[in-house]
Parts: sequence; structure tokens; C-alpha cells
Amino acid sequence: MVNPFLLLIFLTMTDALPAHVPVELLSVRVQRDDSLHSVPLNRVVHLDIILPPNYQQTSTVYPQERLPVLFLNDGQDLPRLRMTAILDSLYQKQAIQPFVLVAIHAGDRIQEYGTGAQADYMNRGSKAGLYTDFVLTELLPYIRKHYRVSTDPAKSVFAGFSLGGLSAFDIVFNHPDRFAKAGVFSGSFWWRSKSTEAGYRDETDRIMHDLVRKGLYSPTLKFWFEVGTSDETSDRNNNGIIDAIEDTTDLIDELVIKGYHREQDIRYVEIEGGEHNQKTWRKIMPDFLMWAFPKVNE
Repeated sequence: MVNPFLLLIFLTMTDALPAHVPVELLSVRVQRDDSLHSVPLNRVVHLDIILPPNYQQTSTVYPQERLPVLFLNDGQDLPRLRMTAILDSLYQKQAIQPFVLVAIHAGDRIQEYGTGAQADYMNRGSKAGLYTDFVLTELLPYIRKHYRVSTDPAKSVFAGFSLGGLSAFDIVFNHPDRFAKAGVFSGSFWWRSKSTEAGYRDETDRIMHDLVRKGLYSPTLKFWFEVGTSDETSDRNNNGIIDAIEDTTDLIDELVIKGYHREQDIRYVEIEGGEHNQKTWRKIMPDFLMWAFPKVNE
């Protein structure tokens, strides 16, 4: 059992900018309403693409430069996350390296998000395998064709919230040849193969934990997890720790057993009073982005 630590993030955006960096050049550029038709999902998938400052200028000056990329589930929630404002602040502080954000709007999220190998005991996540197929065979080629993003897995990140976080983790863990980092905000790691009435047991019936146990270790992967102490009130085993925290820390334990280093490969952020909502997630978003796209010293 991981001993969780509490992290309160207080961001200050008052650092003076270098005189040679005009503020207007540090604002993000937003391209909305991109989309593509998915064959496996049989629907149009809407995308919001957020480009970094000087994207067009950099393209002209350095035409071969390929940028890191973040794929984000539940992309329709960007306004509630205030993502553009967060990115503007981080770019103005020069706290992150430039990257392209691909925000994927959800469809039937209760069926398309989950674990690709197995639906849960209520058959939720029945299309998660199809969603993974969409990401790997349609979305990645589309983004790489139309935007100047890197094809290097080390520069490709996938993240999500709740069920979308479970989905992001599942995709990254099982496809280290495509991604190197997973970001999970309040992940639904309770995803299980049995109901409590059918004899559910933590030790055997949490699907993602079992997939990690049976999966392969990849030295290239890194993981970022966030949980709030007020994410929920459920406590299946009545040990005084809410399930959202215990399901996440137990998964971290499985990763450590698999071979991942607790400090070097895994970041766990537990927020005192944090809730299962966009308000909490947007507060901790800068921590995730600085972890995923750290500023490169020149």
C-alpha cells in the first residue's frame, strides 16, 4: 500500500517576462472544429486543436521541426478546464516546452472509454477496443499528416479524466511503441469484472490491476496520477481510505511490482479537498503539463 502524500499547488503567475519576448507572441493559437470520420466507431469524431505560440513562424523558419503532442480524452471540456488560459500562463512563464494539444470530444463515453481488452461486469466499455483502434489507426495518422507533431513515442502523451483517464492509461500501458507518458485525473480504476453481489474481491477482480499484472514492463513509460481526498465517499473495505485513492495507489503498487520506479517513473498527486470535477482538475493541470512537457534547457 502506497503511503499517499498531500500536495497543495499554489501557482504564481507574476514572474517578469524577459524583455526580448513580446507577450503577444506567447498566447496560444486555437483551431477549433477539426474532425474526422471514424470507421471503427462509426461516427464523426470532433477535435479541438490548440497550437503553441509561434507555431506558424516556427513552421516557416524550421520546417522540419516536429513538436511533442498531447492527446486528451473528453476534449469537449476544454472551456470548463480553462485550458487556453492555463496554457497562456505557462507559456508566459516559459514553464513548458511548446506542444500540440489534440482534444478528442467524447461520443458514447460509457461504452468507448474503458479497457480495450475487456468490458466491465455490466458490459460498460464494450467499444473501448474500437476506440483504441480509432486512436492508433485513424487519429494518430491524421494528426501526423495535418499537424507538425513528432512521430517519436517519447514525445507523445495521452491523458484523461475519470473514465477517460482509465482509457488513456490503458492505451499508453499497452502501446509503449506509440506513447511514453500517461496522465490520469481521478481515474476510474474501480473498473471491475464482478459485482459485489457476485463475490467481487479487490485482489482479483479490478480489471486494470489484473491487466498490469499480466502485461509487459516497458522501460520507456512514465505515469502521472491525481486523486482528490473528496473524489467520492465510497469505502468498499471500510478501512478509512476512499476507493478512489486506494484503487489508484494499489495500481501504483502493481506498477512498482512490475518494475517501474516509484519516484523516477511515477508521479502521484493527492489533493486535500480535491473533488471529482473540472474545477479540481484545472487547478492541478499546470503540474501535469510541467511534468509532461518540461522546459528544455538550451
